[in-house]
Amino acid sequence: MRRHIPALSARRTIVLAAAGALTLALAACSSGSSSSTAAAGTSSTPASTSTASSTPGTAAVNTSQCGTKPGVAATGTPIALGAIATNQPGTSFTDIPNMAEAYFACVNANGGINGHPIKLYIETEQTNPAQIAADAKQLVQTDHVVGIVGNTSIIECSVDSSYWQKLGFYVVDSGIAPECYSTPNSAAVNMGPRYSSDGAVQYALAQHVSKIVFDQSNVPGTGYIAAGPAALAKAANTPIVQLTENVPISDANSVAIKEVDDAGPNGAVILNFTPPEALIILQAAQKLGLEDRVKLWGCSTPCNTDFLAQSLGPKWNNKLFVNAELTPPDGTNTASMNLYKAILKQYGSAVQGGIGSFSQMGFTEAEIMVHALESVTGSYTVQSVNAAVKAVKDFNTGMLCQLWTYGSYPIHIPNNADYTVTANNGKMTTVQGCTPISAADPQIAQYRSVAGTAANAPTS
Repeated sequence: MRRHIPALSARRTIVLAAAGALTLALAACSSGSSSSTAAAGTSSTPASTSTASSTPGTAAVNTSQCGTKPGVAATGTPIALGAIATNQPGTSFTDIPNMAEAYFACVNANGGINGHPIKLYIETEQTNPAQIAADAKQLVQTDHVVGIVGNTSIIECSVDSSYWQKLGFYVVDSGIAPECYSTPNSAAVNMGPRYSSDGAVQYALAQHVSKIVFDQSNVPGTGYIAAGPAALAKAANTPIVQLTENVPISDANSVAIKEVDDAGPNGAVILNFTPPEALIILQAAQKLGLEDRVKLWGCSTPCNTDFLAQSLGPKWNNKLFVNAELTPPDGTNTASMNLYKAILKQYGSAVQGGIGSFSQMGFTEAEIMVHALESVTGSYTVQSVNAAVKAVKDFNTGMLCQLWTYGSYPIHIPNNADYTVTANNGKMTTVQGCTPISAADPQIAQYRSVAGTAANAPTS
């Protein structure tokens, strides 16, 4: 049976070996095969995941549709990929690579990549630069990975960006640090905390609030994140108060009181925390009867999970408005969304948050990587795999507002349009469809100046 990555485990887990029934093992301190350059034939027809997400529909799907040979386990030489994720008290992003792992398990059980299974090595870290640099070298020098997918770390992009550029890796990740978006070798499927917070603030400003209180966890990068909401508030001539909190939060009552007092009755409180920490603040506000003391509450994308909506209950109906960087799962009946849910149910036992933005990010990153791998002819090498990743253009993930492109750009913010959802009877329901993030954030403006504005993805 699969085991979830232990809390604070610093060593990777080796997953997705291509053996017979495809038993998934997570080994905290082992170091399996590192070879991933076995020859392959010419590129096959794209897997049905690619087809399904290119034309989202309402047909029922099952997990056999994630590969080109339903029910046939891949038995060739594994294609080794790697990921690095933060996992520490108050902040864990392991659901993202764990969901990518689940997607690859499904692909491996249904033909793999031209008969080759994908093996994913996951490293976890605790915001220690030396540890993170060592993790990257472990993946490259010992595990011999040919691609990096699913990275989600508070500072990994800052630490390893030059390393990936030097070696020619084009990372598909979930961005947090500035370098995830401001460098040529990282392209995220998410907006990250800055642009997601932009989206939450943008929605609040559209509701004509008189003040913004923006509160976030006190981790590296808070100044970079805060600059986006500050720029939007300034453009709207609306005052903004910037707060930070140490996590794990020890006194949520004081935090909630401070936020509400600063916002005032016509103001908005916008949170940028992982779901468990945001929930602690919101539950404290409810206990103190503060949920109606401001015009609205908002949150960046991590709050977009039914776990949070269910925990809050009906008192928060239509009071909490959450940025959604990916298509809201509730009420969406497309082939891509149904496949995501089916894979999560069958293979995602290690994804602790269940349906929500984190697992959607892992799914999306994995399907982009599979799409790229399917285009490789010949051996799967660092050069061939990363050339294929960089060449991904106008790919419809079925999860994003826009078609997704990597491209040869000096900066990458390929996801820059979002939804807004609200908590409603234990579900997150859509209140605003795809909306471009405001170019009042200078980094959004800079990206569009070099890459343009991507076309909207087709919808069913």
